[in-house]
Amino acid sequence: MLTIPLEKLGYIIEKAREFEVELPPVNEHSGAILADEDAADILDDTRSNPSYEELVGAIESLNDDELDELVALTWIGRGDYARTEWKQALAAAHQRHNRREASYLAGTTLLSDYLEEAVDQLGYSLEDFETGRK
Repeated sequence: MLTIPLEKLGYIIEKAREFEVELPPVNEHSGAILADEDAADILDDTRSNPSYEELVGAIESLNDDELDELVALTWIGRGDYARTEWKQALAAAHQRHNRREASYLAGTTLLSDYLEEAVDQLGYSLEDFETGRK
């Protein structure tokens, strides 16, 4: 079902995880978990961050079909679509494809968690490709 190689997907998850640990987990003013818009504000200040650059570079290395899959996986992991709605999620990602996916995905709070959740829901395993996780 996935055309994106699991090795690439595992690498993107790893880079997302590395970048996420550099973001503050809460909005200091409200105590709430960061919304995507708040994370985007932080990203404006971190565009020269090596973790951010590696994450965006990995995402930008994907072809259009793989990129659409990554967006659809994010939506499934976040709960926007159910596992059984894979084709609909993929069609929506394809329809919304606009060449800003790397920025959108890098600005998505909890991206690594969403991707891991979707991969698990779809019955894939990234165990052989993950490093540093216990």
